[in-house]
Amino acid sequence: MAMNAHIEAREFSVFYGTHEAVRKVSMDIAKGEVTAIIGPSGCGKSTFLRAINRMNDLIAGCRTEGGLLVDGQNVVDGNIDASALRQRIGMVFQKPNPFPKSIYDNVAYGPRLHGKPGKAEVDEIVESSLRGAALWDEVKDRLGKNALGLSGGQAQRLCLARALAVKPEILLMDEPTSALDPKSTSRIEDLIGELKGRYTIAIVTHNMSQAARVSDSTAFFYEGWLVECGATSQVFTAPKERRTEDYITGVFG
Repeated sequence: MAMNAHIEAREFSVFYGTHEAVRKVSMDIAKGEVTAIIGPSGCGKSTFLRAINRMNDLIAGCRTEGGLLVDGQNVVDGNIDASALRQRIGMVFQKPNPFPKSIYDNVAYGPRLHGKPGKAEVDEIVESSLRGAALWDEVKDRLGKNALGLSGGQAQRLCLARALAVKPEILLMDEPTSALDPKSTSRIEDLIGELKGRYTIAIVTHNMSQAARVSDSTAFFYEGWLVECGATSQVFTAPKERRTEDYITGVFG
C-alpha cells in the first residue's frame, strides 16, 4: 500500500457473465487527489469506477475477483454493507439525474435516509452542500421549487450537492460534464479544483484536455487492462507505453 493510498486495486477483475470487463487491474488512488481514468469506449473505465462503491451489484451476473480496498478494507467482500459504503463514497453520473422533488428535498434526501437529523441540522446541511457545489446563490430563494426545472449545469451541480450532503470521503465522477455546455463544464472543473484535498476524487472522462486540467494522476485503460498509470504531467508529456501515446494524440479513440 502506498503511503497516501485511499483506494487500492489488487489484481482486480470485473466480469459480466463470462465477459471480463476489467482485467486484473492493480493501481492506487491517492488520498485527497484527483485521479482521471481515460480510455476509449468499452475499455472498462466506468465499470472500474462503479465497482468502488458497489454500483455494479445492481447488474445481474456481475461478479468480481481480486481485491478493491478503501482504507485497507476490501469493499467487494460480501460482508461489507453496500449502503453504508455508498455513504462514504458519493457518485455523480454522466447525465444529471435530480429526483422529481424540490431542490431542498434532493439535497436532504441522503442525510434523512442515513439518520434522523432535526430540521435545523438539515437546513445547515442543505445550505453547506449547495455552497460546496457553488449553487447556493442561484437557488437559495427557490429551494421549494421542483429540481427538474433547473438547467443542465445547475442540475449537475445539484447532484454534486446531493453527493456532498452525506459527507463522503470519496467522490466518483463518471463523465460528469459530457452532457453539459462549455460554461457549465468549466464550472464543474473549477469545483473539482476546490473540492480536491477535502475529498479523494476519481473522474472518468473522454476529454483529454479535461483530464490534463483537473487531475493529479491519470490511469489509461484499454480493453479492460490498465495500460499505464502515473502523474498526469508524465502520462501526457512522456508516456511510457506506445498505446498511451497513440490514444492521447488521437491515433485511435
